[in-house]
Amino acid sequence: MKTSKCVIITLLILLASCSNWNNRLKDGQWRGVFFVHDTEIPFIFEVRSAKTNRPIVTLVNGDDYFVLTDVTYRNDSVFIPIKIYDATLEAKIKGDRMSGILVKHYSTRPDGRVPFTAQKGNFSRFTDTDEKATVSLNGNWEITVLDREADKQIGIFTQKSAGYLTGSILTTTGDYRHFEGIVQADHFYLSAFAGMTPYLIRGQVTDKDSFAAEFITPAGITRIEGKRNPFATLPNAYTMTTLNPGYSSLDFTLPALDGREVSLSDPKYKDKVIVLTLLGSWCPNCLDEAAFLSPWYKANRTRGIEVVGLAFERKDDIDYARNQLSVFMQKFNITYDILFAGKADKESVTKVLPEMTEIKSYPTTIFIDKKGHVRKIHTGFSGPATGQFYEDFKRGFNAIVNELIAE
Repeated sequence: MKTSKCVIITLLILLASCSNWNNRLKDGQWRGVFFVHDTEIPFIFEVRSAKTNRPIVTLVNGDDYFVLTDVTYRNDSVFIPIKIYDATLEAKIKGDRMSGILVKHYSTRPDGRVPFTAQKGNFSRFTDTDEKATVSLNGNWEITVLDREADKQIGIFTQKSAGYLTGSILTTTGDYRHFEGIVQADHFYLSAFAGMTPYLIRGQVTDKDSFAAEFITPAGITRIEGKRNPFATLPNAYTMTTLNPGYSSLDFTLPALDGREVSLSDPKYKDKVIVLTLLGSWCPNCLDEAAFLSPWYKANRTRGIEVVGLAFERKDDIDYARNQLSVFMQKFNITYDILFAGKADKESVTKVLPEMTEIKSYPTTIFIDKKGHVRKIHTGFSGPATGQFYEDFKRGFNAIVNELIAE
C-alpha cells in the first residue's frame, strides 16, 4: 500500500513538473504578432536562460537589441516587464505558443492595451513568399504625411539581397529608430517593436522613384508618400526653439534624485561649458541620446564640461519619477546630474523654463557657455538608426562643444 502511494505521489510530481515546464518560456527565437486596427504587426524576440532561472528576453529589430530582465511566472502566465517604459508584456503560455497583451501602465487610453500572440521557432518577421523584389528602396526618400502636407520627413532605407530591408524615418523631432522588413515584388513591409509601441509601414512602389504607404500604430493609421531624394533635408534643428526676447541665460533650481536642490549657479558648474538636455525616461530618442551622452561625458568631463538632464516625466510625482529615472540612469550608467522638472506637458516646461520659446521635442539639447549664456539649442535627436544623419549630429555636437571650451 505504501509503495502504491509513493508511486502515485511520484507520478503527480512528474506531471506537475511537466505542466510547469509547459508553461515556461523556452529558449530560442519567437515570432510575435500584435493585433492593431484589423492588422498584424509582427515582432521578433529571443529567449535565453539565465543563472537566476529567470529568462532574459531580447527584442530584435535589425541590428538593434533591447534586453528585458526580471521576468516572472504566475501559474500558467508570464510577466515580462519593460521597466524603462512602465509597461509589461503579460501572457499565458502553452508549450511553444503564448497569447497576451502589452499593458502600458501609465495609460488609460484604448491603445494602452495591445493584444498579441507569439510562437517559438525560427520564423521570418514577415511571411515568406516566392515573390522576389522587383524594386529597390535603397537610399534616402523625402516623405510627405498626407494629412499634414507641411510635415516633411526623411526615409532612410537599406535594401540587401533577397529583398531584406532595414531603415528608419527621421522627423523634425527625432527618428522612429530601427525598422526591419522585406520587399516582395513592388510591395514593402517594415515593422518595429522595442518595448514602447509597435509600428508597421506597408506600401507599394508606384514607380522606381515614388511610393505610397500606410504608417500604422495602435494610435491610428497615417497615409504617407515618398519621393526618392538623396539630398532630402529637414528644417535646421538649431532654429526651431530659441530664447524669448530679453533673455540670454536660464535660471532654475530643481531636485536631483538624491534630494539635493541643484542650480546652474552651483559651484560645480561655475566657469564650465554646460550641455543641458531636456528629456523623458519614456522617450525612445532620449534613450538613444543617453547612450551617446553617458560615455561621451565620461571621456570629456575633465575638459571643463558638465552635462545636466532636466527630466519631464509622465506624472508630476517625485516618487514615480525617482523610480523611472533610476531605471533610466542605471541602464545607461549615467553619472551626470538628472533633475526632476515635472510632468511632460507644456505648462511644466513653461514654468521651469520661461526664458525659452515652445519646446517642440524631447530631447532638446541646450549648449551653455562658461559665462552661463545659452549659445545653441538643438531640437530632437538623430539616433544610430539614421546612419549618416547620426554621424553628422555627433560631428556638429563636438564642434560646438570644442568651440565653447576654447573660448
